[in-house]
Formats: sequence, structure tokens, C-alpha cells
Amino acid sequence: MKRVIAAVAVAALGASALTGTPAEAGPGRQTYTGVIDGAEYKIEMPERWNGTLLLYSHPYYPAGMPDFPPGYGNRMDSEAYFLEQGYALAASDFKGRTGFVMKAAVTDQIGVLDWFERHLGKPRRTVATGSSGGGAISLLLAEKFPGRVDGVLSMCAPADVHGQWNLSLDINFALKTLLAPQADDLELVNAKDPEGSDQRMRELLTEKVESRQGRARIALASAFGNVTGWNSAHDPRPTSVEDQIRALQQIHLGATASVFGAVGQADLAAHAGGNPSHNVGVDYARQLAKSDQLDLVRKAYREAGLDLGKDLARLAKAPRISPDPAARQWMLQYAVPKGSTPSPVVTLHNTVDLAVADHQRWYAGQVRRHGDPAKLRQLYAGRATHCAFTISEEAVALQTLLTRIDTGKWPSTAPARLNANAAAFGDEWNKVYDFATNSDAVRRPAFTQYRPSSLLRPSR
Repeated sequence: MKRVIAAVAVAALGASALTGTPAEAGPGRQTYTGVIDGAEYKIEMPERWNGTLLLYSHPYYPAGMPDFPPGYGNRMDSEAYFLEQGYALAASDFKGRTGFVMKAAVTDQIGVLDWFERHLGKPRRTVATGSSGGGAISLLLAEKFPGRVDGVLSMCAPADVHGQWNLSLDINFALKTLLAPQADDLELVNAKDPEGSDQRMRELLTEKVESRQGRARIALASAFGNVTGWNSAHDPRPTSVEDQIRALQQIHLGATASVFGAVGQADLAAHAGGNPSHNVGVDYARQLAKSDQLDLVRKAYREAGLDLGKDLARLAKAPRISPDPAARQWMLQYAVPKGSTPSPVVTLHNTVDLAVADHQRWYAGQVRRHGDPAKLRQLYAGRATHCAFTISEEAVALQTLLTRIDTGKWPSTAPARLNANAAAFGDEWNKVYDFATNSDAVRRPAFTQYRPSSLLRPSR
């Protein structure tokens, strides 16, 4: 996740300096930047606008990210492609910019849309889009401002954001309980020293992954979030138990034990007015039984010579973490979409992601309860890691949405058809970024049929 964030940051460094002065649209490529109600924004107009505005919401940025003007895109070269195709791009950097700024993000994005319509003209179509946390923000934008957004392209989104924080808490709770139950310097929420707690968790993961017993317990903790031991968009899925668990350790070092660890929980509590994360009433034995990682856990425990039942009993006896009820309600009000689908929605997700694809099954269930399933199409790319899409896959997903907006009907989303359309873009737009090696490589389009598992701890 950190490398995805860094890639977006590098892309945005090329933005123009802040002007703060509105300007009327003119011929040729134009860049507009400024500040609206304390939030920096950036708008890019192509040489020949096709009438569609892509309103891009950036991902969750942990505290400590370097300052940079806002930019567009899941990849560093996304902006160049979509401008070349005639799309206008707009993005706010959100008040506060880093941390859990989802409430402000929705208001700030509408502020940018207001500015665009006032100074550059009303778009023929406005699409809310974004990756990771920005994909969740895009869903909220359409629901809270149904008359302003014509469609949503939500990419690699932990749609149930509250559920994602609770799943991360489950993993960290199990790691602490099983690997270092007496570690007073490792607090999960309301930490006196959040940075120290995160550092202690990273040290534990680094130490314990070197033994079979430690690896078994890392596998068990990971299973409570349905996290899969595959961390490369370029390499095939590991087959050995050890290699899968070492991949899990790397995922947790980069996300669960850092971005969503004590520092992240402290920031979340600061925005929510209290701690919203909890595991009161959670039966971890039952959660494991529902996990699609159960087989890996059993193999790891057999190799380690450990008693799985005893470790589950230890988890059952461990004191639980309670939420602040008002903070939990704040999360449900400001951070979790209802699935009302006032406009068409396309979701795009990797089959394996640290923000598990299970979120998309949860979102589809919300749409069945509160929205219109005929307005939803869910697409999957058969590869691993967070937001590992080619520009061609993003563009094909966007065209699928635009066809539905324009005609009222969905085009074919058969994987063979989608892959053929994406392959026609050529190698330049068929590159995938890999977390594990910090590298780009040309890869074939990977649209596939997929049915995710159920989200193990949905917020509702």
C-alpha cells in the first residue's frame, strides 16, 4: 500500500504551482490549481474536451506523507492517458490531506465540482472515481450528492471501511495475543505511544516469521481477515506453506501492522471523536471456520507441531476491545456507503488484495437491500496486490460505465471480451506495477470471472 501511495505522490509532483486564481477555459491544454475552503485542488483540461469529467478521489494517505499538489490517477501515467483521450480531470487534496479525512473529502470534492461548473462549464457526464480509500469516497459522493454524479468507477476499494479497520484490528489482536501476550509496550488502540507500538509489532513479525511456530500464528492471525499469502503482481502465487506465510508477513509489515496499526487507529479515533474499532463478541474460532485461509492455517499448525485448538482458546479468553458508541456511529454515517446506487456503479478489484475482494461481495449485498442491482457491474482482475491494474483495464472499466450512462444498458462484461478490448491498447498501456519488486512490467489483461468470499466482519 505504501508504494501505491508513493507512486501517486510522485505523479502529483509534476503539478503546476498554486495560483489560487480562477481562470476561464481556453484553447489547448490548461491546468488550474488553487485552494477551496482550505483544501488544495488541481484541474486538468485536455486540448479537446470530450465533455466527461473524471472527479478523482485520492487514496488514504498515512500521516507523514510529503506535501504535494493533488493529482489524478491510480498509476503515474494515468493522467497522461486520460488527458490524451479528451477527459477533463479534477481532484481535491482534502482538508487535512493525510489520515482519515473521508468526511472532509466528500465536501471538498463537491467544492471542486462546483468550481469546475462555474468557471469551465457543466460536464456532459461527471464520473466519480478513485482507488483504494478513494474508491470508497467515490461511492459516498454519488450517494450523498445523487444529482451531481452520473456514474462511479470504484477501484480496489475497501467499500466497508469500518469493517476493514475492524478486520485489521482482528489481525493485530491475534498477533499480539499469540506472539507477545505480555508486551505492555504494544497497544492496539488508544496507545500512549502509537509509533512505539507499531515498531514493536514490526519487530515481532520480523522475528517470529523465522520459526515454524511463529509462521503458524501469523497464518492464523491473517485468516481472521481472509488475507491471502500472495504479494506479487508479477510472480505466480507461492505454493509452499512457508512462502505463503512470508508473503503474509510482508503484507502486514507494509499495511496491517503499520498503516492500520496503532498510529492509524489513533488518527482514526481523532477524526471520529473516539475509538470506533472493536472486537467485542467476536468468536475467532467461528471466524476461522468461515475463512478461505483455513486450509493454510491447518497445514502450518501441523508443520509447527502446535495445537490449533489451544491457540483459539487463548484468543477466546483474551480481553476484548470496546468501541466508543458515538465514534462507531460516526463511522457508519460518514464512511460506509449504503449501496443506494442513485447512478450506475462499476467496481474493479484484484482477486487477491490486502483490501480483500470480499468487500465487493459485501457491497453487492448492500445494493440488493438498498439500491438497484441492475445499476451495478463488478469486474475482477486475476492478479495479486493492492490496486494492480493496467491503464487499459481501467479504461475498459470506464468505457463499460460510460456505455451504461449513455445508453441505459450494460455492454458485455464477459472476461474474454474485456481482455480483447484491453489487449488492443498495446504494450504501452498494459503495464502492471509490482509492490514486491517496486517495478513495472508489461502483463496481459487479466479480467476474470470471480466470486469473492463473504466479508468476515461487516459493519452492517
